Amino acid sequence: MALLSANSRAAANNSDTRMAGCLLIGIPGLEYLHIWLSIPFCTMYVAALASNSILICVILSQPSLHEPMYIFLSMLASADVLLSTATMPKALANFWLGSSHISFDGCLTQMFFIHFLFVADSAVLLAMAFDRYVAICSPLRYATILTSTVIGKITAATLTRSFIIMFPSIFLLKRLHYCRVNIIAHTFCEHMGIARLSCSDISINVWYGLAAALLSTGLDIILIAVSYIRILRAVFQLPSQDARSKALSTCGSHVCVILLFYIPALFSVFAYRFGGRFIPSYVHILLANLYVVIPPMLNPIIYGVRTRPILEGAKQMFSNLVKEY
Repeated sequence: MALLSANSRAAANNSDTRMAGCLLIGIPGLEYLHIWLSIPFCTMYVAALASNSILICVILSQPSLHEPMYIFLSMLASADVLLSTATMPKALANFWLGSSHISFDGCLTQMFFIHFLFVADSAVLLAMAFDRYVAICSPLRYATILTSTVIGKITAATLTRSFIIMFPSIFLLKRLHYCRVNIIAHTFCEHMGIARLSCSDISINVWYGLAAALLSTGLDIILIAVSYIRILRAVFQLPSQDARSKALSTCGSHVCVILLFYIPALFSVFAYRFGGRFIPSYVHILLANLYVVIPPMLNPIIYGVRTRPILEGAKQMFSNLVKEY
């Protein structure tokens, strides 16, 4: 019997459970609230889709908005829509239908796009900070610095960097041996959540994930902070009170968007790696879900309400639609 038991354990350890896929159990400890939690999450997701889609249509349809600031804003809106869509439909299906199963390759695909889009979102926020820096600190050179060619290169660099940073994580996860029941205590697939299913040593995954976060998002945060420090110095040197107020208003809306994006996201990332003993798992899982719907929902509202050209462009677009029909 002992020999049989030992052989059974050895067979279990040698088996590969990837073919069985993964189970996303949602928010552990709050399963009884899944239906109720789905209501605000669904509302925020629909609002994010609608508001960002309208924002993108307004910017694309109005030639007066084909400027670097609004092009970067449309890029941010596009990344926000994709990031929310990569997570929320599966989470809502889990909440409503109990559809928790996902194939292992599907889990890796979701993980890749979530992290890819997060890094891309961060890069777009950095590009927007650079845009404001040039507009305020070197206004006479704005048109010559941020040309369409430069914007195209920034877009290409954003996508290339995100791909280079996140693509190796797929191979780092595929090399691991999986011999347990693949239950992920989350609503979506995340790099460390998948790695912890493994029976192998995941120290490389831990350090790679941390290095990727620090060298991409961490570096972006530092550069954004430097940009806004220099922007604020330039703003307070402006001779006109109206010019200072306008510049502070524009930068203030950008800072709100940046804080809404980074604070819950970084808290979730570090809590998942280092705060497991002190922070209940449902807290950082709730925050992880909130950071993929709240910033996408609020970004168009913040920019739409505080930016007159976008409001005027929206009125023009809807008036043209009314005239056509």
